[in-house]
Amino acid sequence: MHRSPPVIVRSEPVVIRTLGLEGTIDVPAQPEAVIVFAHGSGSSRHSPRNRNVAQVLQRAGLATLLFDLLTEAEAANRKNVFDIDLLATRLSAAVACVAAHNATAGLPVGLFGASTGAAAALAAAATQPDDIGAIVARGGRPDLAGERHLHRVAAPTLLIVGGADREVLHLNEAARSLMSCPSELEVIPGAGHLFEEPGALDEVAKLAADWFLRWLTPQASQDAR
Repeated sequence: MHRSPPVIVRSEPVVIRTLGLEGTIDVPAQPEAVIVFAHGSGSSRHSPRNRNVAQVLQRAGLATLLFDLLTEAEAANRKNVFDIDLLATRLSAAVACVAAHNATAGLPVGLFGASTGAAAALAAAATQPDDIGAIVARGGRPDLAGERHLHRVAAPTLLIVGGADREVLHLNEAARSLMSCPSELEVIPGAGHLFEEPGALDEVAKLAADWFLRWLTPQASQDAR
């Protein structure tokens, strides 16, 4: 059954007050699940790539939260940008935020991580397996999560890597070999680390939407076929 694109009925800023972190939550009509984004090093909630992916997920009936993992002062320190445990803690706070938000409370939660944000997503999922239902990593560095977290991830995980991003592809293959959860590695032919090639990011978004619907809302996935 074909599902027509839902209308975004709610878009509002949110603040994780205990940490001073800001974000934006977008909720389509009758959302099936909510996806929390974790951007990579040197990026922010305003990343055009993640915003483009978020719009595709919203059209698929998924609510999204894009937020900053670090305050401006914290982000100025490069050590924080690569502190995966710190980033995972912040991501866990964002998961708690959507769980408490009246528009998304009770919805299954997925994580979409890019670059170092992918490692943060995996580390967060490893420490709260009951709260995270699925993960997608775009051009991610899952290896940075470390073996102790990779072994413990239970959430089904999709790793998406550009075919021209050879070093990151090898790192994803190695990280996946340490994971026991359901996982797949999708390679976008000819794409680089930022997926700037024509159609590459569109393919990432489609793969992500399909993965989240498959694992977070199995019935919705069947209805969409």
